[in-house]
Amino acid sequence: MTKILIVDDERDVETLFRQKFRREVRSGDLELAFAFSGDEALRILSEDEPPEVVYVFSDINMPGMTGLELLKKVKDKFPTINVSMISAYGDTENYQKAMSSGAKEFFTKPIDFDSLKREIVGLITKK
Repeated sequence: MTKILIVDDERDVETLFRQKFRREVRSGDLELAFAFSGDEALRILSEDEPPEVVYVFSDINMPGMTGLELLKKVKDKFPTINVSMISAYGDTENYQKAMSSGAKEFFTKPIDFDSLKREIVGLITKK
């Protein structure tokens, strides 16, 4: 089973992801975990050694720790975990910061779930 962590301060994102990946979760191929802050995400990642999470999808704009700060901490502490950023703004500056900090992908809201699903299904098939 592939475990991914979605980090976003907007709680309705959990419902959206659960709907979009309902089939993959039901089949046992995918486990979804959710954090509503960067600090909560780091706690979840630190629960298991090594972490069960193989992929983090994080919003960039969050109160407290931003997604870009979380990206740096995840890549420093857990370099094998893939991290993709999600932003309501497709601005070049955030894109360049994310990619130069080690992000795998950069998605803009509203999320293109077909593209996101291809990314996640690629992870599942690699296992």
